[in-house]
Amino acid sequence: MESPTTAAGDELESYLSLGLTVSHSQKDDAEFPKVLLLLSAYLDKKVQQNEELLDSSKIKESTTIFHGQRVPELSIKLYAERIFKYAKCSPSCFVLGLIYMERYLRQPNIYMTSFSVHRLLIASVVVAAKFIDDAFFNNAYYGRVGGITTREMNMLELDLLFSLDFRLKVDIETFGSYCLQLEKEALVLVLERPIQVQAANVTKHLICNSSADETCKHELVRERYSSQAVHGCSW
Repeated sequence: MESPTTAAGDELESYLSLGLTVSHSQKDDAEFPKVLLLLSAYLDKKVQQNEELLDSSKIKESTTIFHGQRVPELSIKLYAERIFKYAKCSPSCFVLGLIYMERYLRQPNIYMTSFSVHRLLIASVVVAAKFIDDAFFNNAYYGRVGGITTREMNMLELDLLFSLDFRLKVDIETFGSYCLQLEKEALVLVLERPIQVQAANVTKHLICNSSADETCKHELVRERYSSQAVHGCSW
């Protein structure tokens, strides 16, 4: 059996790898934490799997409040980076947000697709920030960050909270397992990147040979979800 000291060391190594141990103020002039890239890659894969499943089967998907009328123009990666940059939440909020997203998706006939992943992400990260961060913005600001109205931001947040039964606490073992899950995405990216680069080079070569010459702030709100806010609901 692994000793507590070794387990703690593995967790710290995982947190360092994902960029979870650096505060947002220290990240202002640096690159985005690695967790954003790995989370977006993981969500992209899940969305693709779900859409292939829905296209190839007779499963009827339940439409939720998170489904938009069209697919947002921003990729999941750029959307996650936008949230991190302007919402100024801690990197850990994205791991916690993923846990909330997957708990929400346990409901029958609900699938995360291109039409819902962005709204699920902004709502989950906002709930996580309000639960674990010391300071955060109001929903009017978060709505502008996410490209939705204040009313929609409020509705998404409430729907997520009630679907989770306001159970936002996550034990350290679960949090650590999700960190390891995201780290596995790093290995997948390393293995896939050479294939993608090679394919891109072949495509570029074909284009060149075919003579194609185309040019291809706001006041911080210091408050937490309180017992009054949830009207007596237990965590």
